[in-house]
Amino acid sequence: MRYFGGCDAGSTYTKCVILDEAGRIAASVTSRSRIHPVKSAQAALEKAVSQVADLASVRDLAYLVGTGYGRNKVPFADENISEISCHAMGVHLANPDVHAIIDIGGQDVKGIAIDTDGTVLNFAMNDKCAAGTGRFFESMANAFELSLEEFSKLSLKAKNVIPITSQCTVFAESEVVSLVGEGKPMEEIAAGIQLSVAKRCFVMAKKAGAVDQITLTGGCAKNEGLKQAIEKVLKIRVVDLPIDPQLMGALGAAEFARRKAR
Repeated sequence: MRYFGGCDAGSTYTKCVILDEAGRIAASVTSRSRIHPVKSAQAALEKAVSQVADLASVRDLAYLVGTGYGRNKVPFADENISEISCHAMGVHLANPDVHAIIDIGGQDVKGIAIDTDGTVLNFAMNDKCAAGTGRFFESMANAFELSLEEFSKLSLKAKNVIPITSQCTVFAESEVVSLVGEGKPMEEIAAGIQLSVAKRCFVMAKKAGAVDQITLTGGCAKNEGLKQAIEKVLKIRVVDLPIDPQLMGALGAAEFARRKAR
């Protein structure tokens, strides 16, 4: 049995997926990225390999594709492929009926349109500002003194929405702290944050050609409040994937590896 690896070296998290010859997931890992991408990728790959009895080391993989922010730093990679292509392929494998993605990473937001074979039709990318990215949500959660999981569910309790006017992460955090200090309901402030990010996703969704449904990838896809806000702003359904949405880049990279080796 041969195995094929995909390593998505992101700015915040590093993800690895190993597929067998039939395209089944044999191992998967998500770990916090270190300051050095090489060490992040090496640690995640070794952990993934340890889950497969037939593999003794990363070198035993038949083919390995690196993707993501630090894709050029993935050790032993046979090839590097853009995370845009890998997310498209990963979603295509997880649910071939979905043809539009909003990928919210640690440092950027992308809208991706997928063709019927999993290739990219079109994409748009916002990498000029951290607003609306994973880093932004981490800052907001810190301002509320909550974990990311707690913050993602907070807005679901809101009866009203308090708009957040600042687009910059630094100013938005300051605005949130002021609103909390004024005694405004925290869940309504959180709802305003989620709504502001959803509005920033609007252009990305249109570029991705979203008509009646879209899916989210990246760690922020697990943000329940954001999913609800996006459905409200875009007026389309957000489709949940049957595989961890944070693994889509690594899954797509592993599938490219499987096809290249084949």
